[in-house]
Amino acid sequence: MRLRRIHHVALICSDYARSRRFYAETLGLRVVGEAYRAARDSWKLDLELPDGGRLELFSFPSPPPRPSYPEACGLRHLAFEVEDVAGAAAALQAQGVAVEPIRVDEFTGRRFTFFADPDGLPIELYEAG
Repeated sequence: MRLRRIHHVALICSDYARSRRFYAETLGLRVVGEAYRAARDSWKLDLELPDGGRLELFSFPSPPPRPSYPEACGLRHLAFEVEDVAGAAAALQAQGVAVEPIRVDEFTGRRFTFFADPDGLPIELYEAG
C-alpha cells in the first residue's frame, strides 16, 4: 500500500451557516456539494481546495466543544500554503479575522501565521518556498 495524498479533512461545526460563510466566502473555497441529511439532522458541505483536496463541513445537533486549544490529542490545526503570508494575513484582517503576528519557522526559514475558524480551530498559513 502507498498513500498518495490527503483526500479530505472533515470538520464538525457548531453553527453551520456561520462556518459555511467563513470557509466559502472568507477563505474563498469553492462549494462542490451540499446536502441535508434528515435522519441525522445534519448538513454536509463539500468544499474544494485549489489542489483538488477537499474539506467536508458537517453540522450535528449539540456537538461537544474542542477539549482544549491547541494541544488536545487529535487534529492540532489545518495548514494552507500561500504565496505571500503577509498579503494573505492582511486580506483576512480586512474581513475582520484576527490573525496572529507572522513568525519564521526556525527549521525552514519560511514565514507562517495562525488564525481561527468560527469554532476556534487553529488554521495556519504557511508561505511557499
